[in-house]
Amino acid sequence: RRKQIEIEEQEIVRKEKELIATVKLPAEAEAFQVQTVAEGQRAKVLAAARGESDKIKLIGAAEARAVEAVGRAEAEQMRMKAAAYAQYGDAAILSLVLEALPQIASEVAAPLAKTEEIVLIGGSDKIGQEVTKLIGTLPPAVQALTGIDISGVLEKLPGARLIQTA
Repeated sequence: RRKQIEIEEQEIVRKEKELIATVKLPAEAEAFQVQTVAEGQRAKVLAAARGESDKIKLIGAAEARAVEAVGRAEAEQMRMKAAAYAQYGDAAILSLVLEALPQIASEVAAPLAKTEEIVLIGGSDKIGQEVTKLIGTLPPAVQALTGIDISGVLEKLPGARLIQTA
């Protein structure tokens, strides 16, 4: 009876070892493999995310430097213009106004391009008065658009006279 108990105990130990060898060890090996693959995937994803983050930071920094360079160049251009205007005074302002006048005139005339017909009612002397009145409103319009009093600038030209109309 004792011998049979020993044999049964040895059979139990053998079955345990067999289970360990056929089930537990392969399961542990597969678990280790899955864990190792998962850690590798995680490291891969983190590295890709860091790379993308660095790329975005570098692009942002480059764009910021470009905007800063453009801003500095524009500021320098404005300083140079201001220095030139200060040096030449009223002549520079007059030049600026005269350069802007064609653009102002085109903006004012743009609605007239869509007009098919203009009818003035009155005699021929009324047309002259209307044109004079229209031209008389030009200096205040230029001053409103540019901030420059064109009448004051034109008065300073040698030989120029400003005629006041009633």
